Amino acid sequence: MNKMIQLSVVIITLNEEKNIGRCIDSVKEIADEILVIDSFSTDKTRDICEKKGARFIENPWGGYIDQKNYANKKASFPYIFSIDADEALSDELKESILKVKKIWQYDGYEMNRITNYCGKWIKHCGWYPDKKLRLFDKRKAKWTGHKIHEYVEMPKDATTSFLKGDLFHYSYYSISEHMNQANHFSDLAAEALFEKGKKVNSIKLFFSPISRFIRDYFLRLGILDGFYGFVICQISAHATYLKYVKLKQLYMFKENTKSI
Repeated sequence: MNKMIQLSVVIITLNEEKNIGRCIDSVKEIADEILVIDSFSTDKTRDICEKKGARFIENPWGGYIDQKNYANKKASFPYIFSIDADEALSDELKESILKVKKIWQYDGYEMNRITNYCGKWIKHCGWYPDKKLRLFDKRKAKWTGHKIHEYVEMPKDATTSFLKGDLFHYSYYSISEHMNQANHFSDLAAEALFEKGKKVNSIKLFFSPISRFIRDYFLRLGILDGFYGFVICQISAHATYLKYVKLKQLYMFKENTKSI
């Protein structure tokens, strides 16, 4: 008879008092350890985590990839479930993970993530199903990617499977939050493209936001998500414009610096 594996649930945080309690409560049934790596929060995040029994470690922010890899390193067990503070497990996903703990057969497990936007579950816009690999053997996995698009990388010979049940993502409580994050993420995306030597011309700058809206709203059926589907697709299109216009500005700064 196989012995049930022990699982470390790891979470990275910074001022997540609004979300962290729900997140921790949702993983208690599956976790043998709940580890929170915090970037020196100034709100009640630490108090909430400690009251709910989580192991709490502070570590300076070095980006999503570095922070998540640090969390994996500090985890007590080799088997990891990585979850963000604004996420929570559905009951069906909990059951799936508990079954995996009894019989661990693969190196990693994927699941669908569904996003709650201002109180509405978004099922289109290219936002669902949002497949994520979050349950894995840390000895065969590491976080990698770019500044805002981190993902778990596994060896070519690694085996993976898919779990039933959704990972709930409570992304934005207001449209203003979404707009602010789109502005911030477009900074990071432009910097990532600049570092890779990517450039943008006027045609791409003009047409990319338009094609993004058409793709998400019509082809990916964002229209079926009603008012918030329209808002999401508009903001996503605008974020695409901001990404490229900021990239163009970075090259302008570079040229101006050379001429000084």
